[in-house]
Amino acid sequence: MEVTDARVVLAPAISLICAGLVFAAAEHTFWRRFLSLSAALAKLVIVMSMLPGSLRGIVYTFDLVEFTPGVGLAFRADALGMFFSVVSSTLWLITTIYAIGYMEQEPNRRRFFGFFALCVSTTVGVAFAENLLTLFLFYETLTICTYPLVIHEETPEAMKAGRKYLAYTLTGGAFVLLGSIVTYQMAGTMTLSQPGILSLESGRGALTLLFVCLIAGFGVKAAIMPLHGWLPSAMVAPTPVSALLHAVAVVKVGAFGVLRTIYNVFGVGLLKELGVCDWLAGLAAFTIIAASVIAVFQDNFKRRLAFSTVSQLSYIVLGASLLTPLAATAAIVHIANQAFAKITMFFVAGSIQRTTGKTSIHELAGIGYRMPYTMGAFTVAALSFIGVPLFAGFVTKWYLSLGAMESGQWWYVIAMLASALLNAAYWMPVIYTAFFRGSHDAVEVHEAHWTMLGPALLCAGYVLLLGMTVSVPGMPFALAQAAVQFVFGM
Repeated sequence: MEVTDARVVLAPAISLICAGLVFAAAEHTFWRRFLSLSAALAKLVIVMSMLPGSLRGIVYTFDLVEFTPGVGLAFRADALGMFFSVVSSTLWLITTIYAIGYMEQEPNRRRFFGFFALCVSTTVGVAFAENLLTLFLFYETLTICTYPLVIHEETPEAMKAGRKYLAYTLTGGAFVLLGSIVTYQMAGTMTLSQPGILSLESGRGALTLLFVCLIAGFGVKAAIMPLHGWLPSAMVAPTPVSALLHAVAVVKVGAFGVLRTIYNVFGVGLLKELGVCDWLAGLAAFTIIAASVIAVFQDNFKRRLAFSTVSQLSYIVLGASLLTPLAATAAIVHIANQAFAKITMFFVAGSIQRTTGKTSIHELAGIGYRMPYTMGAFTVAALSFIGVPLFAGFVTKWYLSLGAMESGQWWYVIAMLASALLNAAYWMPVIYTAFFRGSHDAVEVHEAHWTMLGPALLCAGYVLLLGMTVSVPGMPFALAQAAVQFVFGM
């Protein structure tokens, strides 16, 4: 059942208003913090207020403006969009708390928090986009809003990373726009409200080119190899920005765009006839393994995190490409599972850097004794990525493996096992170095400020919660299942 409801517009608008007020507040610390936290909390309340209805099958819609007949700015909160918005809104609140502590001594905090709010506004706009045009507008706005955050420190390295980021993402945006125009020409609509709007009547060759165009456009931000080059370079940004890029906004928007392309633009039935998802699944599996191998050899903490992100994002792409209900479930739930585990790790990396000045893994000997709660949170996230049962990452690997078997492509189960071993290869040495190397005699416990430690512990708690509440009604997993049922007509 669809109902018209202004909350789907108010959710992205609240952080847009916040950004304007933060810019207007100049360098008044109290008002900047108050506005950022209040808007983050308000957004979360608005989104969560729609969750009970979404779990009952209600879809919230709102048409804002029509540019030409059938083409306009419109919003729609279906189960998939709600899942993404719940994750991003929750993490925005938590990351705002962390950023307040982390950025305390940084310059240009007004600019930082203003654009920080704009990024989340556009992310929720993507989640609730009713059509490809609305999605594209927010997708490109996100690129523009993120650029000042990437170059925040304004060093030569930061400026170079910013140029690289724009070159990649604006090119990707151009492909999305081209794909959207071609989609409208073929289907006569750009709506994302249906499980597929295209048909074979448009021709196999034209449909294949369109699929490549849209996947390439969204694949830039989803960091599918070889379109991932901007992501490791962007790690020069402050840690809250890295967390935003990797867990809340940019890369997730790319992965979400891939899901919309597969499930709402083409549809499962058409893609099975075309057979184009086979090569995408293979590319995703290659990205999972190749990025993990590269991560093993990274000594810089944030670069290892970056290549881990490249690998983990392709779990979502692989799950969607297998075109089975179980694999689709894995793809959707991994939006949350990866987000909470990865942002925990970035919070830990930032806390260690702020407290000790250390940025390399070989420097972390004994850090587990000095910062036991911080490294405890990291350990939870690492075990999740490895795929240990009761942790969120196990749910992804389990359903993705079942989905691969369901599709008759058992070799992707081997890829999951290899990925688990590689994750252990590059995360377990960090834990070993922290807790089992170096002397811990008379080491003074010195955790980061609570504004940085608290968010890390909270997100680590979410990782456990997501891993242990799969069968609990009303939890995010139920929302993912609702999205899958719509896509597959179950």
